[in-house]
Amino acid sequence: MKYIDIHTHVNFAVFDEDREEVVRRAQDAGVLMMNVGTQKDTCLKALDIAEKYDNCYACIGLHPVHTSKSFHDEKEIGEGGKEFTSRGEEFDYEYYLELAKHPKVLAIGETGLDYYHKDSEEETLEQRDENAERQKKTFREHIRLAKEVGKPLMIHARPSKGTMDAYDDVIEILKDCNVRANFHFFVGDIATAQKILDLGCTMSFDGPITFARDYDDLIRFLPLESIMVETDAPYAAPIPHRGKRNEPFYVVEIAKAIASIRGEDENIVREKLLENSKKMFGFW
Repeated sequence: MKYIDIHTHVNFAVFDEDREEVVRRAQDAGVLMMNVGTQKDTCLKALDIAEKYDNCYACIGLHPVHTSKSFHDEKEIGEGGKEFTSRGEEFDYEYYLELAKHPKVLAIGETGLDYYHKDSEEETLEQRDENAERQKKTFREHIRLAKEVGKPLMIHARPSKGTMDAYDDVIEILKDCNVRANFHFFVGDIATAQKILDLGCTMSFDGPITFARDYDDLIRFLPLESIMVETDAPYAAPIPHRGKRNEPFYVVEIAKAIASIRGEDENIVREKLLENSKKMFGFW
């Protein structure tokens, strides 16, 4: 094992035609991966893949955007994604509890708060408030589940434009919860990152750090032990694969970017990223 992609979605339908080849490319490059479920069906698929392949693990939970009926276009989802309509799902605690007991399920999520549509004119203020409260309730249930099974949380926090509101609310809820958590695809500022560090939590980074310089100061600021890498495939592929469907093998480029931005030895950084991922999630 050389790399760990701690957050990917090879369990999504976009990989149905070549999933085995994608997993094999990762395996040949020494990449372990954790496929993250977003609702019941994708959680089951993540677990199925984990049982089939030695280098695959699963994370199970209900994504905040799936707690209510909603439409998500390509502009919102980002490069590599396709528009979809969420049917809305109630969080079934007992159902997810049974999945969470599986030894290859290493984390609970992705869960948290998504305020992307907070300023949308398509929803009334009352609807937005209801959606936010539903997400918070579901997030608290995930926290309860994580504590019951003794596994960390995979946090999804997406703030409304020009704010850190989703991060602020997630951090406030996590205070005094005494649960391990990683903030995936972190896009917050240094002040927010410090609050996350103060909670004893970690952050993971993706393809955009290979081409957007907005993250450089943050990545240099963070202690290396607080950083992990992920692809969030099929979205946001790194250079030199930008514009293509992302996949776990490309996590190699993201790890290299962390070392380059920090001006540190590539092998030392790679080993530390491995250590961080094992410590947080228990990969074996």
